[in-house]
Amino acid sequence: MTTTTSAPATTTVLDASGVTMRFGGLTAVRDVNLTVNTGEIVGLIGPNGAGKTTFFNCLTGLYVPTEGRVAYKGTVLPPKPHLVTQAGIARTFQNIRLFANMTVLENVLVGRHTRTKEGLWSALLRLPGFRKAEEESRARAMELLEFTGLAAKADHLARNLPYGEQRKLEIARALASEPGLLLLDEPTAGMNPQETRAAEELIFAIRDQGIAVLVIEHDIRFIMNLCDRVAVLVQGEKIVEGPAEVVQADERVIAAYLGTPFEGAPGDAEAAEVEAAEADAQSTTEGDDK
Repeated sequence: MTTTTSAPATTTVLDASGVTMRFGGLTAVRDVNLTVNTGEIVGLIGPNGAGKTTFFNCLTGLYVPTEGRVAYKGTVLPPKPHLVTQAGIARTFQNIRLFANMTVLENVLVGRHTRTKEGLWSALLRLPGFRKAEEESRARAMELLEFTGLAAKADHLARNLPYGEQRKLEIARALASEPGLLLLDEPTAGMNPQETRAAEELIFAIRDQGIAVLVIEHDIRFIMNLCDRVAVLVQGEKIVEGPAEVVQADERVIAAYLGTPFEGAPGDAEAAEVEAAEADAQSTTEGDDK
């Protein structure tokens, strides 16, 4: 007698449809569609100024798309970062954003705040419910530090960690919110080959825990080895998407990375305008957060 086992059902975790982002008269992201399914690692690549981080910002509520919709597990996301995190999407940033004067453990505990139900008075009065939640958060934070290889440095200040370990800490903090989808913005930027290999193994381990992953990265070899699918943005438009071998062989991708213009490609002046508009919008957003 033979038995058959069916593959686990695939669920669409992220569904970005027709996402467009304009800054004034400049279009940084144009009509981009992208899905990420359970059990997948999807890569997003493109030359500088391609709109990758702007697209990430649209997914995570930092920007409100001019057009299009972003849904997580079938529910359209609200345009507020903390609500996106509560829904189940976490992210890291291109530039490391740790609390430098807090310990490694404290940084991860900050990431637990969206999963802590106790209110202000419970915390101020140190009620039993708060103490229990605090103990549970601490235990979970230590599990994540163990998972990322940082448990031995739990009491170290974040600023004293080597660069590669700071990257790991940012990932641990993102995982503390218990996401179903993790967005990584250039997780290997500035890393040496050994650190890059460790990052690759960590991302595979995250995927194996059932968390879908979407990665922006400039290291083409890294992204092609890592990802199940790769999408390519060039000046805000998705020009191709598919398995690594298909994307690598696409003439438009080769042209974009070699700096060779292809039909319909914008010029350097337009690219520079979009980059400047993105930078201005980012500084405005950061100023509002303060």
